Amino acid sequence: MDNTALAGALRLAMGRIVRRLRQAHTVGDLSLSGVSVLARLARTGPDSPGALADLERVRPQAMASTLAGLTHRGLVSRSPDATDGRRAVVSITEEGRAVLEQRRSESVSRLAQALDGFTPRERQALHEVLPLLDRLAEHL
Repeated sequence: MDNTALAGALRLAMGRIVRRLRQAHTVGDLSLSGVSVLARLARTGPDSPGALADLERVRPQAMASTLAGLTHRGLVSRSPDATDGRRAVVSITEEGRAVLEQRRSESVSRLAQALDGFTPRERQALHEVLPLLDRLAEHL
C-alpha cells in the first residue's frame, strides 16, 4: 500500500472513531479543542495562551476563543505570570479536572465495551500499533 492510500485509510478509520466517541457526549459539551487544552494543562501544568496555541497548533485567536469558553464555564483560570505581569498564565481548575476525568471515563468505557468484541490477538495488535500512532500524531 502506498503512503497516500494508507494515509486515506488511517484518516477514515480515525475519523470514524472520533465521531463515534463524540456522539456519546451531550450537546453543548466541550469541543475537542477544549478537551485537548484541558488535557494538556492537566498533564503539563499552567501555560500562557500563546504557548498553548503553539502547542495545539492553532491560531492565537482560536485559542483565545477556546480559553474564553473554558474560563466562562469555570474550567480554567487566568492569573498574571509571576515573572512577567503583562503575560497571563492559564491553569486548569478542580472543576476542569473533574469534567476532564468524567469525559475520559465515558470515552474509555465506550472503547472498552467495543474492545470486548475483539479477540485477545486483535487487542494485542491494537496495543502494538499505539506507539506508531503516537509518533504519527507528533509528525503532523
